Amino acid sequence: MKKRDTFLSYGRQTIDEEDIAAVVETLRSPFLTQGPKVEEFEQEVADYVGAKYAVAFSNGTTALHGACYAAGIGDGDEVITTPITFVATSNAVLYCGGTPVFADIDEQTYNIDPLEIEKKITSKTKAIMPVDFTGQPVDLDAIMEIASRHNLIVIEDGAHSLGATYKGRKIGSQADMTMFSFHPVKPITTGEGGIITTNSEVFYEKLKLFRSHGISKTPYAIEQGDWYYEMTDLGNNYRMCDIQAALGVSQMHKIDGFIERRREIVALYNEKLAAIPGIILPKQLEETKSGWHLYMIQLDSQVFNKSRKEIFTEMREQNIGVHVHYIPVYWQPYYRELGYEKGLCPVAEQWYEQALTLPIYPGMTDGDVGDVVGALREVVR
Repeated sequence: MKKRDTFLSYGRQTIDEEDIAAVVETLRSPFLTQGPKVEEFEQEVADYVGAKYAVAFSNGTTALHGACYAAGIGDGDEVITTPITFVATSNAVLYCGGTPVFADIDEQTYNIDPLEIEKKITSKTKAIMPVDFTGQPVDLDAIMEIASRHNLIVIEDGAHSLGATYKGRKIGSQADMTMFSFHPVKPITTGEGGIITTNSEVFYEKLKLFRSHGISKTPYAIEQGDWYYEMTDLGNNYRMCDIQAALGVSQMHKIDGFIERRREIVALYNEKLAAIPGIILPKQLEETKSGWHLYMIQLDSQVFNKSRKEIFTEMREQNIGVHVHYIPVYWQPYYRELGYEKGLCPVAEQWYEQALTLPIYPGMTDGDVGDVVGALREVVR
């Protein structure tokens, strides 16, 4: 097969003239930050997912940190999560002084297994932090039922899943709090950015406090005068600016089209890859529709006479930007120093050894998909 002339990334943003005009309009406005665009963006997201409230943050990691703060995670508290995620998920627990507890994944969906969550619950467990990996919703009913029985808070890491649905409802209103990320490769982008959606007024107020230094207009502050404010807790400067929010508002007008194109690409991949022996296609949980942030296959090591690394390298040499998402979090040196050891989640570890991410983003053409499949067929033959 002829090598592509240009490199095909595993993911990238889709920006048009309307997006650019929206940002320019805000640049010409009086407010670059702490203005009206952030609230407008928050309302757009809340309305889209069907949640009462949304609080925007500077990025997805700070949003998760805010959610852990709002949930009251502190020293001695345990939070159950998946090892197949970016390190930011469990890092947010560490930032608050809590302890991440890793539960194994379901071998079919790659998401955290509710049965494994049950096994990890102790008297110290405060919350569950499931991840909608690749854009596929977790088994929310099962997880929320477990949380209800054990009086736990559910913080859903939906960094990949804006636009996905679970049993007919968009992700973002079922869990106690849900985080969405707006990094350039995500369903929509604000450059960097994140948001928490929730139906709880208590969490909403805590999130707003935390993202802005712990400062609020208390009744006493209002009585003193318009200049006066009070810092009532130790917060951070985790605010999103109006420039980011302006791009986000414009992108939200296009999200359904973005998701639809991702699903078309998945259908093409599934059709073309099914004929290649040794390629294990991703499976979906019943009654869910993934947002398909990532398209991940597994390489059956018993079929191929090449390692995953060899296949990865040869695909990159063909200008196909394959990737691997993610290394089990507790394999990272920092986590090893905390006492986590390999072997903790055997299904996740086996899955990781065979996983390969193929390019997917709305701007890909059918020809691009053909290039990916053709290169893969040549490499594994």
